[in-house]
Amino acid sequence: MTGRLNSSFPAPELSTGLMLWQVTNAWQREIRAALAPFDLTHVQFVLLAVLTHADDGTPVTQRELARRAATDPMMTSQVLRTLEGKRLVERLPHPVDRRARAVAATPAGIDLANHANAAVEAADHSYFSTLGPKVPDFTESLAALYAANDDANESDSAPA
Repeated sequence: MTGRLNSSFPAPELSTGLMLWQVTNAWQREIRAALAPFDLTHVQFVLLAVLTHADDGTPVTQRELARRAATDPMMTSQVLRTLEGKRLVERLPHPVDRRARAVAATPAGIDLANHANAAVEAADHSYFSTLGPKVPDFTESLAALYAANDDANESDSAPA
């Protein structure tokens, strides 16, 4: 039996959500290829890069890292264990909060993060170059969508 999808879009390629899904999948393929030589998954790279960028001498907890990277805290914990096994990060006692552990990139992790970041930025530049001078506007639009979603998530979790 065949049917017709009831949709406000006369053609699938006119759906913003579907197009975002397809573009995201294509971009992620490019990023996976850029990260393959570094033996890093995309989420491993994101956490390592965010941790390396945040390294200003202030201890970063696992929860803070998850917040900064916009990743699930439980998944962040699992990925950090993998990065720790690769000796790219280390968990240390937090200097103030005895219950928390501070997470820091090792020198090898910092070196790998910087090399991988150069490859990711090159892949981004190549992938988004199709937009030409519209790249800053596109990035601004994505930031607006993220901020609106982030604000909605914060209000959903705020106590009533």
